[in-house]
Amino acid sequence: MPIPWLGLLDLALGLGNMARGQKRAATDAEGGPLATTGGRGGPLDARIAGVMVAALKEVFERDSRRIELEREQMEADRLRAERAMRLELLRQAGEREIGRLRLVAGIAVAAWLGTLFFAARMVAAGSGARIAFGTGWVLLLAALALSFSAQTAVSKALDRADEVAARREGVDAGLGGAVAPWLLIAGLAVIAAAVLIA
Repeated sequence: MPIPWLGLLDLALGLGNMARGQKRAATDAEGGPLATTGGRGGPLDARIAGVMVAALKEVFERDSRRIELEREQMEADRLRAERAMRLELLRQAGEREIGRLRLVAGIAVAAWLGTLFFAARMVAAGSGARIAFGTGWVLLLAALALSFSAQTAVSKALDRADEVAARREGVDAGLGGAVAPWLLIAGLAVIAAAVLIA
């Protein structure tokens, strides 16, 4: 709740004017300085002014503490929002990487199953075609295995998302994630060459 500064200042000025007005009325009534009060008007005015100054100082200090607390709260909220944003971006990057690795694994499985149709033809082919065909199968299975291990690495990185985000690192599938698509392509190329040779 904002503090009505103008109202407080108006109150302080009003109290000051009221104190001065009472002093002036007492002086005018007796035709001179405050002889009947024994000089108590001066210290009374000083006490009222001191109390008002102390009250205003306390209000200003309280307001400055409140503003400082609000500033600290806003800074904490900003840091919390930045951390949440980093974690969300990290999670999205991890999901994209896992999706890419699953696609590589799916293509490797589909390609391996598709090559089973050519297995009967390879039995009757020469040894060069059979070796190339077997090499292609090994490459496809290696791509599948590396894709699965890279998915596991990304999942573990996402489980440690706080640590990864604190180090400002990205989600990395590692060497297996980078090599798996190339092994898939190499395996398909070798199998295609084996089919052409046979």
